[in-house]
Amino acid sequence: MAVDAQIEGATAAAEGERPVMLEVKGLKAVITESGKEILHGVDLCIREGEVHAIMGKNGSGKSTLSKVLVGHPDYEITGGTVTYKGEDLLELEPEERSHVGVFLSFQSPVELPGVNNVDFLRLSCNARRAAKGLPEMEPLEFYGFLSPKLEELNMDLKYLQRNVNEGFSGGEKKRNEILQLAVLDAELAILDEIDSGLDVDALRDVATAVNSLKRPEKAVLMITHYQRLLDYIKPDYIHIMEQGRIVLTGDASLALQLEEKGYAGIQS
Repeated sequence: MAVDAQIEGATAAAEGERPVMLEVKGLKAVITESGKEILHGVDLCIREGEVHAIMGKNGSGKSTLSKVLVGHPDYEITGGTVTYKGEDLLELEPEERSHVGVFLSFQSPVELPGVNNVDFLRLSCNARRAAKGLPEMEPLEFYGFLSPKLEELNMDLKYLQRNVNEGFSGGEKKRNEILQLAVLDAELAILDEIDSGLDVDALRDVATAVNSLKRPEKAVLMITHYQRLLDYIKPDYIHIMEQGRIVLTGDASLALQLEEKGYAGIQS
């Protein structure tokens, strides 16, 4: 299947289409503990250079999908396939998915007491570089690499000496997540409600940083409830999720229709 996907990607590129980065077909998943099915057959295709947004009511399966894609142990795959850049993503361990360029920004970033932020960032960066066959960065080299990324996010150098997310405000935690994304140079950024709990200034800073990271060979998948995020990070496609599957796909105007008519209105 991986070879077929690579051939399809090469053919698409030859025909002027962007290669497929992520293809999800009929994905089903249950909660590991209870066995309750949450994803009921998700289909999704993301090409390189595209920005996609998934919207839906609470409990529709949006965040579950993001966690399943990165291999969260709370969920078990019961059906379907996920192909990432021609490879079976579901065969990879969570850390291996990170090493090949899949990144998830959590809705509620966890605190890591006793883990220094700059050390965490450098170790994460070097693990990713090792997976790409690149040499490790020494502390001084990494500091020079990191400084401009801090400026883009309006983050002070003092954040580097604090423990990961410990005592951070909601906005600081979200900035720190996007800093990790920038440091890891991920190809597929999955952003789970990065706008949650942010004031206008913090949202603008985070969105500006995300936009600065967009490249023709990368892609973004955003999970959000609100139109306001899409005012700052413009999606190519919007998907509406309901009862564990994607039920409607459209362009950026779909979010405006949703705001005006609600979920029931746009599906009627």
